[in-house]
Formats: sequence, C-alpha cells, structure tokens
Amino acid sequence: MRGAGYRSELVDGVVERLLELGMLDDAAFARAWIESRDRARPRGERALRQELARKGIDREIVEGLFEDRRNAAVASAAEDGSVPSSPDQAAAERLLLKYERALSRVVDPRQRRQRAYSLLARNGFDPEVCRTAAAMLGVDPEPDDD
Repeated sequence: MRGAGYRSELVDGVVERLLELGMLDDAAFARAWIESRDRARPRGERALRQELARKGIDREIVEGLFEDRRNAAVASAAEDGSVPSSPDQAAAERLLLKYERALSRVVDPRQRRQRAYSLLARNGFDPEVCRTAAAMLGVDPEPDDD
C-alpha cells in the first residue's frame, strides 16, 4: 500500500486492524495452503516449503505446521491400526492414483517406474518417497543388477 502512495500511518493502522480481526494470520494461511495442496494438487514437503517461502511465510511457522502434519499422520495411522506413513507418502500415492490411467498405458515396467518417479520428483517428493510410492502402487521396482 505504501508503494501505491498511501500514507505510512494509514497503512500501519490498516495492518493493525487486520491483525486484530485475524485477517492477517500467516499460520492460518499456511495451514490452509498445505491442506488445499494435499487435497487438490499433492506436493512433497520440499515443494510446499518453497511455495510458502515465496509467499513470505516465516520458516519457523512452516516448520511448526509440518511437524503438526507429521504428528497428525501418525495419530491417524494409530486410530486406523495401520502402519504409520509420512504425509508425503500419502500425498505421493494420491498423485500417482490421479495419473494411474496414463501410467498404466506404458507397457514397459521399467519405463513406467521411471515416469512415475519423474512425476513425483517434479512435484517435490524426495527420492525415497518416489521409490516407495511407485512400488506400493504396483509399478515394478527397479530390478537388481547381478
């Protein structure tokens, strides 16, 4: 607003009022951003961190939110009686399910695995999550070289 020519005291007053109303809440925004991404366009933690950093969200806020996200995944697994998986693992599996039809058209298992891996890597998932997610969804793992 200052760049648009508004007086400094007016800008400070507006920011203060928005903070009082809870409309300028970086933590709430970041939480909503992560939840939205998890539902609609799954991304790995690395990509989400970069997106939030570009939006100017403080690193400490982001770290706390990802810690909460990991704890929620463990708690959810405990309720279900399932093996706890990371939030990234679950997001990677959702992304592969979204592209399952396209991946299933690739006949060669190795090439299918490579495409799945590339898809996940482009979306910010770490290499271990990429390998695990591809294997869990029936994409053949990389053969051992003897």
